[in-house]
Amino acid sequence: MVPLRCESKQMIPVTRVTAVLSSSTGLDWNCLFPGPICSACVVNFGARPVTIFSGVMVSGGLMLSAFAPNVQFLIFSYGIVVGLGCGLVYAATVTITCQYFDKRRGLALGIITTGTSIGGFLYATVQNEFIALFGLDGCLLLIGCFALNIIACAGLMRPLHLPAYYLKQRAVLAGKADEKVLEKAPVVEDPIKKNQSVNVLITGETKEPPPYEKSLLSYAALVRLMKKKQKEYSEYLHKTAELLQNRVYLATCVSLFAYCLGAYTPLLFLEDLAQTEGLISGISTIPLVSIMSIAAGVGKLLLGVMMDIRWMNSIFLYTFTLLGTGVALLIIPVTKNYAGLRVISALLGFFSGNWSVIPYVTTKVVGMDRLTEAYGILMFFGGFSIMLGPPVAGWIYDWMHSYDLAFYFSGSFVLLGGAGLFLAAVCCRNNNQEETSTPDTECINDYDKVPTVA
Repeated sequence: MVPLRCESKQMIPVTRVTAVLSSSTGLDWNCLFPGPICSACVVNFGARPVTIFSGVMVSGGLMLSAFAPNVQFLIFSYGIVVGLGCGLVYAATVTITCQYFDKRRGLALGIITTGTSIGGFLYATVQNEFIALFGLDGCLLLIGCFALNIIACAGLMRPLHLPAYYLKQRAVLAGKADEKVLEKAPVVEDPIKKNQSVNVLITGETKEPPPYEKSLLSYAALVRLMKKKQKEYSEYLHKTAELLQNRVYLATCVSLFAYCLGAYTPLLFLEDLAQTEGLISGISTIPLVSIMSIAAGVGKLLLGVMMDIRWMNSIFLYTFTLLGTGVALLIIPVTKNYAGLRVISALLGFFSGNWSVIPYVTTKVVGMDRLTEAYGILMFFGGFSIMLGPPVAGWIYDWMHSYDLAFYFSGSFVLLGGAGLFLAAVCCRNNNQEETSTPDTECINDYDKVPTVA
């Protein structure tokens, strides 16, 4: 093993560091967990500035990782800095894509999300070659240089609407202009005050406020700032509560949490299951994880195309992918040949392409105006679930010394999430059809946009 060069005496094995890097590629929990923060940045500053900043973060984090003295520093520089940068660029690209495309939005989202699969596949191959040629530090520096192209891509993200921050600045400038106009109005001067000001100019003496008045003024300014921030946070929480009152959206959050809790278990345990069961000896030429990655790229593109079909309902399409994933996970323990595991891996990869469906579903449920906030909350649920899923499955394996219960646990959770979303969508759709005379009912507010997903 070639150690990573660093100033300290502690050396980091390349295999250990590569495992850390490989676990953070793609849509991992460190990219999805800060979803609300990323969405708030996109809402306030727009997609272009956020993408530029994320390019600096990703590139800087990768280059900084080349000088990591230990794995703990690498977790910060690569896992947190690069992960947060990837989360920012992902939220910005999804938002700007949904804003620009209306008729072919599904195809556009499919192409955008397919890029993550292709990039992850190429990154895994190029990473090994670069490590062999230049070492791990040289590999990180080169990948960091390539990541600067994100800044160039951000130049094309012209916003269709001014972000909230610029609107606030415009309002402030307009208020200052009004104040200047009022100051220029003629004012009748008081002769007493005029004489006092003349005396001050002659004597050069000014009356400064005492120290206790300065402290009171600074305290009052701090209180006003805290009240302003508290008002903003309370408004954000109120908007979040309004979103979660939507039954279909809440069911989507729960289903995504259940899906991410169980769908990522095969990435870690499927190859080990094949070896422990004696279905394959040694290492396969085409690993099951590679089959899943290729099928995921195909699934993102095809599912995106399917969403543009006029009679297709994206809620039910997303529910179908969840139910199919749950059934495939439950079949894994009873599969007794490696060819069957390859077929199941392809199905799991294809159904994991539903990441291209999620932004489309969110747009139809909450509307384009609330897309960024709602999608950020969804990403938080997904990231938190991905962080919990593999440790829980590993604990089940350590407890039972068998992978069967772990796959049954994962498949059951995914099935429950899909069934819950299907029932919530059908319930609100039926109520919408039966109660057309009362348009202010809760279910109609939830599902009035869902039947138009065709």
